[in-house]
Amino acid sequence: MNIIHLSAECYPVAKVGGLADVVGALPKYQNSATVTSQVIMPFYNNKFTKAHRFSSIYNAELLLGETSFEFRILKLENSPIDFDLFFVDVPKLLFKDYVYSSDDTERFLAFQIAALDWLLTIDQYPAIIHCHDHHTGLVPFMLQESYKYEAFRKTPNILTIHNAQYQGWFSHDKVNLIPSFNFNNVGLLDWGGVINPLAAAIKCAWRVTTVSPSYMEELKTAANGLEHLLSHEHAKCVGILNGIDWKVWNPETDDFIVQKYSVDTLAEGRLANKKHLCDTFKLDSNKPLFAFIGRLVGEKGSDLFPEAFKTALKTNKLSILLLGSGNKDVESALEDLKEETEGNYNAFIGYDEALSHIIYAGADFLLMPSRVEPCGLNQMYALRYGTIPIVRSIGGLKDTVVDISEDNGFGICHEEATASAIVTAFERAVKLYEDQARFNTIRTHIMSIDHSWDASARQYIELYNAIN
Repeated sequence: MNIIHLSAECYPVAKVGGLADVVGALPKYQNSATVTSQVIMPFYNNKFTKAHRFSSIYNAELLLGETSFEFRILKLENSPIDFDLFFVDVPKLLFKDYVYSSDDTERFLAFQIAALDWLLTIDQYPAIIHCHDHHTGLVPFMLQESYKYEAFRKTPNILTIHNAQYQGWFSHDKVNLIPSFNFNNVGLLDWGGVINPLAAAIKCAWRVTTVSPSYMEELKTAANGLEHLLSHEHAKCVGILNGIDWKVWNPETDDFIVQKYSVDTLAEGRLANKKHLCDTFKLDSNKPLFAFIGRLVGEKGSDLFPEAFKTALKTNKLSILLLGSGNKDVESALEDLKEETEGNYNAFIGYDEALSHIIYAGADFLLMPSRVEPCGLNQMYALRYGTIPIVRSIGGLKDTVVDISEDNGFGICHEEATASAIVTAFERAVKLYEDQARFNTIRTHIMSIDHSWDASARQYIELYNAIN
């Protein structure tokens, strides 16, 4: 069974968020004696594409309305990735040094059309076409409705919603960009008076998955306008918890971290990484080190940090290190906080992959006070490295972290996305840190929790078999 994944992101080629991590890992764990999993993504002008070689395997033109664009299908040569990776190269639209921009309607529609046009020409059609998020959301509609893709009418397709907050909306004025279809069915594209690719995919896909069971339930009441649609389509919807790539995220083999370690050498290995962080960012390694890694946006609760950090740091019992970027006002407030809390707080505004690994290996606690968290991977990375997660109980965080107040609990959970809730979580964490025996027992335990992709990949394969 040949599975084709369509995605705007794929690690390590192009990463903006968790979508890239999922698409970069799931196919490799799906590949087996019975399944061949491949990925098609846009060809961007970035570090990865500049550093690798590609062979051109198909050349053609696509129509976007009345405008013609030349495109190529490229295949990665000498791939460092454990699955076949194909690229849609539309030089005038996709070959940019960014993934997302203001002209994404045209860019990602061209990507989807080019990918389907090429798939029409291959010897063996895919058994399943698996679409990821709204950037590929018009594929299920086109497979079902566009005349030129009639050969794919019986090809099952799946949509995975990684984040329903982003839906790809655009005006009906651009409906002519979509390959010709029976206009009597134009309502399948519409939601709220505009063309909504995510809504169209939910309507047309054979199955819809989300990246955690709790997020699937939450979407029925909080889906940025799609609540009624998802409730109506609930019979074909299922939540499958994401995994993490244990080959990449492994403290025993991680070349990014200062000192590698296992469960048996946890104490000394983590201490070496913590001291490196504290020396680098002028923090006290004798205090519990709290960290945040991620986008500074409302969904992540990052606007709460300036107030929460300022309040928590008054106790002088802890240190905080932040790695991330996003909202400029939040960035500015977090930068300004450095002067008031020197020696107890620091921030790296931006993103650094190596630094993120060292933080997972050296911080004592990881903060995730998210307002929206479909699955969350950071808490799984933290567990893998022995860092205790502090999370708001929502979405995938609810599915993966059990509060220390419960039997076999190992994390610190709170219900509200408020600064005061974060401060209370800090206080609970400091008390846990002071009980070093319990703290170390929890760290040892969480490193053994299996959140690898093995189980999740099997669930997807079972879903493929059910509809193929």
